[in-house]
Amino acid sequence: MAPLGLKAIVGEKIMNDVIKKAREKGKWKVLVVDKLSMRMISSCCKMTDIMSEGITIVEDITKRREPLPSMEAIYLITPTDESVEGLIDDFRDPRTPRYRAAHVFFTDTIPDSLFGLLTKSRASKAMKALTEIHVAFLPYESQVFSLDRMDAFQDFYSPFKADVKNNMLESCAEQIATLCATLKEYPGVRYRGEYKDCAVLAQMLQEKLDGYKADDPTMGEGPDKSRTQLLILDRGFDPVSPLLHELTLQAMAYDLLGVENDVYRFETSGMGETRMKEVLLDEDDDLWLSLRHKHIAEVSTAVTRSLKEFSASKKMNTGEKTTMKELSQMLKKMPQYQKELSKYSTHLHLAEDCMNRYQGTVDKLCRVEQDLAMATDAEGEKIKDPMRLIVPILLDTNVSVSDKIRIILLYIFLKNGVTEENLCKLLQHANIPPEDSDIISNMAHMGVPIVSEGTAKKAKKPDRKERISEQTYQLSRWTPLVKDFIEDAIEDKLDPKQYPYISQRQVSAKASAPSSARYGNWHKNRGPTEMKTGPRIIVFIIGGMTYSEMRCVYEVTQTNGKWEAIIGSTHILTPPKYLKELQHPDFLDPNSPPEGTEEPPTE
Repeated sequence: MAPLGLKAIVGEKIMNDVIKKAREKGKWKVLVVDKLSMRMISSCCKMTDIMSEGITIVEDITKRREPLPSMEAIYLITPTDESVEGLIDDFRDPRTPRYRAAHVFFTDTIPDSLFGLLTKSRASKAMKALTEIHVAFLPYESQVFSLDRMDAFQDFYSPFKADVKNNMLESCAEQIATLCATLKEYPGVRYRGEYKDCAVLAQMLQEKLDGYKADDPTMGEGPDKSRTQLLILDRGFDPVSPLLHELTLQAMAYDLLGVENDVYRFETSGMGETRMKEVLLDEDDDLWLSLRHKHIAEVSTAVTRSLKEFSASKKMNTGEKTTMKELSQMLKKMPQYQKELSKYSTHLHLAEDCMNRYQGTVDKLCRVEQDLAMATDAEGEKIKDPMRLIVPILLDTNVSVSDKIRIILLYIFLKNGVTEENLCKLLQHANIPPEDSDIISNMAHMGVPIVSEGTAKKAKKPDRKERISEQTYQLSRWTPLVKDFIEDAIEDKLDPKQYPYISQRQVSAKASAPSSARYGNWHKNRGPTEMKTGPRIIVFIIGGMTYSEMRCVYEVTQTNGKWEAIIGSTHILTPPKYLKELQHPDFLDPNSPPEGTEEPPTE
């Protein structure tokens, strides 16, 4: 399948502006990358395409490399100390340079200090080109991007990291600006007013965007483009979504099956022996595309249905319910369809794996989590005594500590904070070890009420949209807050007092006139890389986004024909990762006595 959306745009940009640009007929070259650019390339370019443009080998700039003094190298690197140092090092000794010459492409603007180092170095003599391509983000899916900053959460929320926070925000602003420039958008920038640092990032981003706009006045021009908005939030805006057990396939698999780097590992029993199989879950797989946002209850039937359609088209017959066994039988009979059939078996396996984890433990948790998150039960009645819901789970020895913590946090959010004494009781009942209780207290750094002294004024929770008409499963009633925001922003209902603009673009009367069907449908037969012409809503979350939030942008885009929603963040969170970040050593006071010397807990 051809890559879609962001991946297609970035892939094309790397191929055209870097690889093909430096290509010389009949000459092979080396491609040298660093961590971010490697992830960018592997996410949106095919190795075969790169090879066919005259690249023989791709090397990591931070590792030791074989010198190839007869070949020229293309460097696609981020303008960081480490990568520039690596480049300078390759040409340090004029007698034995590592490559014959260098074509250097930086993902982003190079700081003056590094530029100075580079021009003074020997490498400057070997450089045939130096360009900044301004793509410094990772296109994770067709409508999702990440800045690939794993430590952003601690850097942003830990009171002990205040010194690095500004630099972190500054480089995030740089990266987001390259996203806007790549999409040719000049959005109205808005931010969550409640958390002061959202405004800081918004201000920095506006300055960077104005710089890009000055270089390229056509950026953000076009019908309806003036309505494009970019909304900056921080993880504290919705602390609930990353805690829930989601039951849609993608979110569930990443939470329960520990899928790392999008690789799903499982055991297959083929001809008698079992072996580990690794499968990449990505958008090249159209079956995964159609399944990833489906509720787990529908996945197995959907896989079997599409398998039936496939076998019917290939004149094979499959039974009502296809089992793994039958699939491997079919594989033996039809080796030529190995690729397609193994795809079906992977997804059946994935769904089965999720269901096995779900039955017995997660289903109990989901019921309680949904009631706590919604503050109403499945019948819509208000929850009067949430304590009664959670005690059986906290006392249950089969429930893991992290699942108990997820429940305790949801209870605290429902109550808008609890007293110190009640929190101690909860932790005692649930047998939460002291080192894990930090997760709960660190939540307070996100501006979320955790410990409240009975009399304090309770913060008002945002009113949620009524979604009665939407068909939901009892155990999936919660909708991530971000969906409300995106829909409100599209309908112009997002409160400008709470989500102020840094600068609002003037919407011309002409642009907001209803588009006629004739004008609106001309792009139906466009090629995959032609740009959407409608407005976009881009959401950026500092401190991590969840898979359920990613699902929302696709849902909104589907229902609002003209708008495209895109979501991005510093990195991607699953519930286990979220809890781990809240427990990060960066949240410990570097000057306090080491753990274990505190006063004993009160009985």
